[in-house]
Amino acid sequence: MEAQGVLDGLRSRVLLPRRVGRAPRAFGWALPTAVLCGYGFFANLRPSEPFLTPYLLGPDKNLTETQVFNEIYPVWTYSYLVLLFPVFLATDYLRYKPVILLQGLSLIVTWFMLLYAEGLLAIQFLEFFYGLVTATEIAYYSYIYSVVDLTLYQKVTSYCRSAALVGFTVGSVSGQILVSVFDWPLFNLNVISLTAVSVAFAMAWFLPMPQKSLFFHHRQSSTQEQKVDIVKVIKELWQDFLRCYSSRPLLCWSVWWALSTCGYFQVINYAQGLWEKVLPSQTSKIYNGGVEAVSTLLGAVAVFVVGHIKISWATWGEIALAMFSLCIAAAVYIMDSVHNIWVCYASYVVFRILYMLLITIATFQIATNLSVERYALVFGINTFIALALQTLLTVIVVDAKGLGLDIFTQFMIYAGYFAAIAVVFLISGTCSIIKKSWTKERRNEATTDGA
Repeated sequence: MEAQGVLDGLRSRVLLPRRVGRAPRAFGWALPTAVLCGYGFFANLRPSEPFLTPYLLGPDKNLTETQVFNEIYPVWTYSYLVLLFPVFLATDYLRYKPVILLQGLSLIVTWFMLLYAEGLLAIQFLEFFYGLVTATEIAYYSYIYSVVDLTLYQKVTSYCRSAALVGFTVGSVSGQILVSVFDWPLFNLNVISLTAVSVAFAMAWFLPMPQKSLFFHHRQSSTQEQKVDIVKVIKELWQDFLRCYSSRPLLCWSVWWALSTCGYFQVINYAQGLWEKVLPSQTSKIYNGGVEAVSTLLGAVAVFVVGHIKISWATWGEIALAMFSLCIAAAVYIMDSVHNIWVCYASYVVFRILYMLLITIATFQIATNLSVERYALVFGINTFIALALQTLLTVIVVDAKGLGLDIFTQFMIYAGYFAAIAVVFLISGTCSIIKKSWTKERRNEATTDGA
């Protein structure tokens, strides 16, 4: 369930289609932006989310650690992977709004089941619906580009992203205050979350229906329904895929994106489980909500700062990825090996900040190296590959049908995983720099000889 927070740095950049028209004059840009921001705020206002693991392990659900970590949480990974591509196509074909409504409905079902569902199978179904929630986030972050002019993209993106971020932060902080100060039961936090997502679902109905989309609806709809050739659309996607990934720099940044996002998903999805083992919520006060809020806000600051960093990423990018990936590995290792809750919290904050910073760099480097405006396709494929790798890792390491390892062993593997990423990019970056140096020397020699 931590996936919502997991993807805070990533989702704002998943779909940025530019082949769209101007905003329909009937409602301009202000109305859809305001409604979408309201939806994003309330959809993310979920004070119970940082306390999901203690809630499932507590008296309300009375599930065992093995059931929660090895049989329930993996369902989200599998569901997200299976649903991502069909939802991607459905979002474009249905023109965004119906999929946003589906997300709102899925949020309601998820939190209603959190309140009243009992037993292992029911909670596994709940995780499936949450997988649908995260898959349909595509619609939220792409809707606005179908109804506003290109010149407004930067403004509306900041508004929508900020609304979701503020909603998540307010939810985390309010949840922490209600638990720590007023000693509220976790059941009541889920009631607040259900109320908030219900408000979001109601607001989604007021979104104007877009007339265009990226692939299926290139032109304004008329009274006569357009015919859609799905085979033609898939062929177009395949050709765009080949063109985009023919660039070596883009391929390099995309490989890091997929590999690191896989590990990131695993760490944040099971971080609550690690904290629960270090400091059981049944016997001590926990501060999960505060930690999530702090890491989100500091991550947002890091994302802002990175936009002002001056460095030749084309030359030193792979080395930077290697060094920062090594720091991420160290943060995960410390989180796992030092069994102190405050050290765990601090390491988690560092981990999230570093990832948000790097994924932002990777995003604009990929955008810079794209030969065609297919941001949606590239970011979507990178995320899909990350999910596929995460599914493989989950099946082997987490799932009860696989090794079903305990939470401490899992995190040791995740630390090693990021260390391996660092080694791969250190070798690749070093080779790349040496190759560029040789090429430069040969050019200089050729220039000297010619003179």
